[in-house]
Amino acid sequence: MTEEPIIYCKDVHKWYDDFHALRGIDMEVFLGEVIVIFGPSGSGKSTFIRTINRLEEHQQGQIMVDGIELSHDVRNIERIRMETGMVFQQFNLFPHLSVLQNVTLAPIWVRKWPKEKADKVAMELLELVGIPEQAQKFPGNLSGGQQQRVAIARALAMQPKIMLFDEPTSALDPEMIKEVLDTMTDLAESGMTMIVVTHEMGFARAVADRLYFFDEGLIVESGTPEEIYNNPQEERTKLFLSQIIQH
Repeated sequence: MTEEPIIYCKDVHKWYDDFHALRGIDMEVFLGEVIVIFGPSGSGKSTFIRTINRLEEHQQGQIMVDGIELSHDVRNIERIRMETGMVFQQFNLFPHLSVLQNVTLAPIWVRKWPKEKADKVAMELLELVGIPEQAQKFPGNLSGGQQQRVAIARALAMQPKIMLFDEPTSALDPEMIKEVLDTMTDLAESGMTMIVVTHEMGFARAVADRLYFFDEGLIVESGTPEEIYNNPQEERTKLFLSQIIQH
């Protein structure tokens, strides 16, 4: 690990009118780390992950990504978005473009790559996520799991340093969840820095370096999977884990 965190969040607050969604979040993520954020619905998990690339604006505190501070400076926001890929619950693919075109669109427009290079990289990424044979199909002809893997390939096509996943399997049928988690596991093992909001605790246990339990806009507890699973310190953590782990 490098000494400087690639993501640094200090006392991050966010309000929606009177609702205090984030109440002083502190987090440091180092290059190559996989962080999993879990917790009940409405606990601020998705809001927090969306502040990291300014899809949501924080009103207090400091967020730095790869040495760049997130401020109102549009250039900083653009630079940070170049470095952070994001995968959402909904796939957000363009239905009128083929899988290959969905993946190459941003590199051609934003990174100004020639089409040949973009196509070559896109095919390598579709190979990586296990669906190269789907390249010429349209998203509507793919299963949900395949569409989400296209969305992962599309985010990777910009060659980000960081990948953010906001409940990437929550809209999928159970039999499709594994194929997406397997893709994410491969990505984690390749050394990608990842922050993942998920309820998939088996994945969290297997892949995460650290877990953060959010509740009511606060980090209630954090630690290694070993610590959180085997010896949670907080009653709220124990209760939540007992509800979602079916043993």
